[in-house]
Amino acid sequence: MSSYIEFENVSFSYRDEEEGTVNNVIKDLSLKIDKGDFVCVLGHNGCGKSTTAKLCNAILIPDSGRVLIDGIDTKDEDKLYDIRRKVGMVFQNPDNQIVATIVEDDVAFGPENLGIDPKEIRARVDEALKQVEMYEFRTFEPHKLSGGQKQRVAIAGIIAMKPECIVLDEPTAMLDPRGRREVMKTVKMLNEEFGITVVFITHYMDEAVKADRVIVMDEGKIILDGAPREVFTHIEKLRSVGLDVPEATELASLLNRHGVNIRKDILDIDELLDCIVSLTEDKN
Repeated sequence: MSSYIEFENVSFSYRDEEEGTVNNVIKDLSLKIDKGDFVCVLGHNGCGKSTTAKLCNAILIPDSGRVLIDGIDTKDEDKLYDIRRKVGMVFQNPDNQIVATIVEDDVAFGPENLGIDPKEIRARVDEALKQVEMYEFRTFEPHKLSGGQKQRVAIAGIIAMKPECIVLDEPTAMLDPRGRREVMKTVKMLNEEFGITVVFITHYMDEAVKADRVIVMDEGKIILDGAPREVFTHIEKLRSVGLDVPEATELASLLNRHGVNIRKDILDIDELLDCIVSLTEDKN
């Protein structure tokens, strides 16, 4: 059985014709993502993670190698419509994605462009807004919403087109902590309850730990790939490419270095506290 998203020896470069320069961003990248996965892609700025996101939706086409979406080659221009229906994109700035003056009209924009029957559009808009907990704001003007609410409206617009996969390119980068939590909760729910495949680009460790799988990129290549518990034990390797680890993981590592026998694959503070309490009880 083939993977839902598959990169086969993909390379991609940005060319500056005026300067006569070539920036090799993706280098011989091979990657497989199965249907229903929640994958988080981490890396510092310029590592190639956003380019990888755009290659998933045929916004960008590989210079060499190929990207397959549910078996469809993104280089096949006749299949571009099918690819865009299968994979929806959510970008960093929600203001750049909102095109209408009323929330429900904005969510309807995508399905309308797909030529869907108006009655079906109405049902999809209502359903999508309920899924992201924004139904009560359906008649609001988007500019009156918070950043997190705007991003959830943008996600609803993608959901209304009923994609099988959503790729989110740093969707929380411009949001405050509350907005980030709102968006992350929504994305996690879409994956767990509706089986939507999620590719989530971020540089926030607390978001990455919520994924099923974490891919770490550096200089256009994958340097770590696995479950969060496994990936975040590579503290020094992550630091060497300009990344941190979850605070609880770092503290657990520090305690181990000072002779406290505690698990090294801890991801959050609650787990850390449970381990410390357990150690205390064992001594008593």
